[in-house]
Amino acid sequence: MSRVFRRAAASVLLVLAPAALLADGGRGQAGDEQPLPDTHAFLDQVRRNLRSDQQLIEQYTFTEKRTEKRLDGNGALKKTKTDTFEVYPSAEPGKMYRRRIARDGVPLSAKELAEEDHKQAERVEKSERKLAEEDAAARAARLRKQEEDLREEQRVITELYQMDELVVEGREWIDGRPTIVIAFTPRPGYKPVTEGGKVLQKLAGRAWIDEEDKQLARVEARLIDNLGVGPARVARLQKGATSYIYRRKVNDEIWLPAEARFTGSAKVLLFFGGGVDALFEYGDYKKFSVSTEATVTQP
Repeated sequence: MSRVFRRAAASVLLVLAPAALLADGGRGQAGDEQPLPDTHAFLDQVRRNLRSDQQLIEQYTFTEKRTEKRLDGNGALKKTKTDTFEVYPSAEPGKMYRRRIARDGVPLSAKELAEEDHKQAERVEKSERKLAEEDAAARAARLRKQEEDLREEQRVITELYQMDELVVEGREWIDGRPTIVIAFTPRPGYKPVTEGGKVLQKLAGRAWIDEEDKQLARVEARLIDNLGVGPARVARLQKGATSYIYRRKVNDEIWLPAEARFTGSAKVLLFFGGGVDALFEYGDYKKFSVSTEATVTQP
């Protein structure tokens, strides 16, 4: 459930796409002598910079540490689980290979690492065989699906022109860089059409945009209504759940995720499913190369 909401919260990136027709660009923080940028022009530049983080990270290898705390109905800690991965682009389009290297703070043994790599090698072989056997019709269908996914993302961006009220709150500094702070709230009564819009309509919060690069540096969101997730929406994330995403400029050239966190509870059908506090930490980004993949996928 934490993964589902993390993806939903990541979609808040798209909230920044509109030109903020209702935003007021004339306000700044107390003591801030530098005027804020023109809101319409600023957010239009941000919109042109928007790309899915998924597309960006597929160009890199990196580490991912997941710390998940499971809570009971009273909020008491039941279990803590930590996994650390090396992450590589997969041979299968749109997929990543997460090579577990530690569990609950203990590094995996050489035998366990070999087992991880052997399983990945089998997946790569199966994927390559599938692509090799793919006929022209199947290939065309796959490419159409990829193009449709990109168009759907643009439809969500377009819908947000009508969906959210965006208000510039001022300027704040993150990691020594000035950011413009924007509050976002869904407009009451709006009926979303896209699936992404149906998720985003249930989120409100604040976003910090790097003033120089026009990139999202941080976003904090809260769930303002219950959200059905999973097959047939049988699980429901409960109103009040919170999530944040923090992005950092890597190698002074590209903005990528640094940290994400989800805290909330869920119900499955009529039964309480408990709570979760999930933290995701990313780092050690390196530009991906084919030779790197070949090294880690040897059985």
